[in-house]
Amino acid sequence: QVQLVESGGGLVQAGGSLRLSCAASGRTFSRYAMGWFRQAPGKEREVVVAINWSGGMTSYEDSVKGRFTISRDNAKNTVYLQMNSLTPEDTAVYYCAAAPVLSRNVNEYHYWGQGAQVTVSS
Repeated sequence: QVQLVESGGGLVQAGGSLRLSCAASGRTFSRYAMGWFRQAPGKEREVVVAINWSGGMTSYEDSVKGRFTISRDNAKNTVYLQMNSLTPEDTAVYYCAAAPVLSRNVNEYHYWGQGAQVTVSS
């Protein structure tokens, strides 16, 4: 069982930056791949980026490549999402999630956080 809690969301102007954190409970955090997803109003939840258990492999959605960076600290049971050059199109609720293996498929993720709102104003 893994419990996830996101933090760091908020309101930022276009071109600005935010850093999301996802703190996990449990001693098995390092066994899981982690993903960040987002869901805008009226849209389906979509993958933003995923990272494998060690942090050695990542997979980014095309629209965030070069702007977003995922990282993890297994000693702190935490995964991060650094978001730079934000645009209004990045406005969404951002969720972190845990999966047995690295995947971009939302259905592979068994554990989810409650979500953090990110709003980018133009």
